[in-house]
Amino acid sequence: MAMKIRLSRGGSNKRPFYRIVAADSRMPRDGRFIEKLGTYNPLLPKDSEDRVKMDVERVQHWIAQGAQPTDRIARMLEAAGVRDKAERNNPNKAKPGKKAQDRASERAARDAAAKEAAEAPAEEASAE
Repeated sequence: MAMKIRLSRGGSNKRPFYRIVAADSRMPRDGRFIEKLGTYNPLLPKDSEDRVKMDVERVQHWIAQGAQPTDRIARMLEAAGVRDKAERNNPNKAKPGKKAQDRASERAARDAAAKEAAEAPAEEASAE
């Protein structure tokens, strides 16, 4: 059975509240789970102790059994000092999209043409 340690959403509209659960990866996000391992309340301030509550011993037990934490849970475990920090690199994240790149290249070409047009009369005047 492929196990995941992941977030299960609760709360009402616009008021999210998550349970940290160990679940079979084939089950739906908010569906059946095997064990509740903690809670996560994103509405609380980041420095609040109650934002993330986790039973670290049980999480380590499930990881030893082969459960894979999701990316968000892995970051929470890194913050808690349970896991080593994984180096992340996404160089494409900061790049603009194709249309924005096209607009930027058109703008650069237009600016270069305008600059050349402005310099041409100045050069002629200085030559005379």
